[in-house]
Amino acid sequence: MTKWNSLSASLMKRLKLHYQMINSIPALAQARSFTTSEGHRPTIVHKRSLDILHDPWFNKGTAFTITERDRLDLRGLLPPNVMSSEQQIERFMVDLKRLEVQARDGPSDPNALAKWRILNRLHDRNETMYYKVLIAHIEEYAPIVYTPTVGLVCQNYSGLFRRPRGMYFSAQDRGEMMSMVYNWPADQVDMIVVTDGSRILGLGDLGVHGIGIAIGKLDLYVAAAGINPQRVLPVMIDVGTNNEKLLKDPLYLGLQQHRLDGDEYLAIIDEFMEAVFTRWPHVIVQFEDFQSKWAFKLLQRYRNTYRMFNDDVQGTAGVAIAGLLGAVRAQGRPMIDFPKQKIVVAGAGSAGIGVLNAARKTMARMLGNNEAAFEAARSQFWVVDAQGLITEERKNIDQDASPFARKVKEINRQGLREGASLVEVVQQVKPDVLLGLSAVGGLFTKEVLEALKGSTATRPAIFAMSNPTTNAECTPEEAFSILGENVIFASGSPFKDVDFGNGHIGHCNQGNNMYLFPGIGLGTLLSGSPIVSDGMLQAAAECLAAYMTEDEVHEGIIYPSISSIRDITKEIAAAVIMEAIEEDLVEGYRGVDARELRKFSKEEILEFVKNNMWSPEYPTLVYNQD
Repeated sequence: MTKWNSLSASLMKRLKLHYQMINSIPALAQARSFTTSEGHRPTIVHKRSLDILHDPWFNKGTAFTITERDRLDLRGLLPPNVMSSEQQIERFMVDLKRLEVQARDGPSDPNALAKWRILNRLHDRNETMYYKVLIAHIEEYAPIVYTPTVGLVCQNYSGLFRRPRGMYFSAQDRGEMMSMVYNWPADQVDMIVVTDGSRILGLGDLGVHGIGIAIGKLDLYVAAAGINPQRVLPVMIDVGTNNEKLLKDPLYLGLQQHRLDGDEYLAIIDEFMEAVFTRWPHVIVQFEDFQSKWAFKLLQRYRNTYRMFNDDVQGTAGVAIAGLLGAVRAQGRPMIDFPKQKIVVAGAGSAGIGVLNAARKTMARMLGNNEAAFEAARSQFWVVDAQGLITEERKNIDQDASPFARKVKEINRQGLREGASLVEVVQQVKPDVLLGLSAVGGLFTKEVLEALKGSTATRPAIFAMSNPTTNAECTPEEAFSILGENVIFASGSPFKDVDFGNGHIGHCNQGNNMYLFPGIGLGTLLSGSPIVSDGMLQAAAECLAAYMTEDEVHEGIIYPSISSIRDITKEIAAAVIMEAIEEDLVEGYRGVDARELRKFSKEEILEFVKNNMWSPEYPTLVYNQD
């Protein structure tokens, strides 16, 4: 259960009003029971025999019962021993451990990629079992189906491609997308993750290979949020690539032309959005790994008319905010002290600017949410990009970064200048937090970390958030060895904790977006909200920040264990729904209309969320010739 006692004052006020509403609800309403929408009702299928065995959505393998084998013409097509799903998983895990080495394509093929190959084969033949394995071993396999291994998968996707998964819309499909969406077999799609492959993690332009990111994200939507896997859709929008290696590669699967830009590019994205929302009006579209020049423009273009959000801009920001609030708690201070934090940010791309905007809004809310509060919040950030410290003297300053450019008078007082190096900025500012969103591996050098020793914080925090692992600004070993045990460390990709050898552990917190985006998507879906508002995103971040106990944050643990991801997602989805109610955005979901949803207590909302989370259980299959 979420720990609500450490929330910001602003959120406490909102919750107080909500609980006053709860106390006025009749006891009968509070005792309401729910029938799950994602329960174990029989599934009608229109195929039999080998067609069923070759369909991963319905295939159960050796788990088909004798009566189902008779009903579906499977008798004789399977070994006679009927196995439980637990026995199937046990057999698969034994094979997985045995095959990991054998599945490698030579010594250059990492063990993680071998695991991905084996899991992908299971996904191709039996979706239910695949998700059962993924959920049961989420800590081990989340880094395989998503970061960091998914980066390696995307880099090698042409060679790994075996079975089509998802949809591809290309520049060649202009004028045809409205009809193309009906080629997808599902009449209902709840969640789409779309990319144009232009900025995959920190790896750059990978073109059509980037669909691996969309597939990996949706695997986590299913595992963490219980989105029905038959109602998710990974999408690649192929507008070309500027990756010269791919343009010359005869085996590349995408369009071998340079990327479209300007109005031509926008016209394709516009056509795609109109097409998917025409067929599936209630779908949620998550934009993923679009280059910075388009990430913000597309977010602003669509966010007030479609149910969409950008995970790099908004999801990364939310996870970072939760971690930053956790760092304040770990320093022994209340979260309301967040506006006093001095934060040096390395990186001014879409993720960096997204975090800056969200952090500034959070600080401003705590300071009164007026113009003076926003100005005061701005002064807590020092942003360093590839050209150094960003100030008002910067020529051709990026429009999105300009609000955070330091004023000349300010930097003169601090002994800094336009373009000052990261080491110089850290030395002079003595920040409470060093936040890396640069996609430059090793950027936090020994000199930078040594400079952080001058921090005025009791426990300085280092956030090396760039993915994949090779792009992390520093490793936990580097941070703890230079700054000692008292530092708070977080990264975007998983690292092992550091054992100091004296009975103490240096905790490596993974600030993974999977803590937030599944709950944001699920909460938006179940609320029926027509948009994903800033308030809903803020509620998700604050819920995550408050999830940890005081004892945990004092030990330097600011993010929860991935093993509890479904419970975390349930809590965050409930917080998103409550905020949607507060903002009068709810429109209801399936059999629960908006009026009824507004009457729910927090406990009922949690139950409502839980009962609408799909679980990987084999349904009873009933054949219907029609």
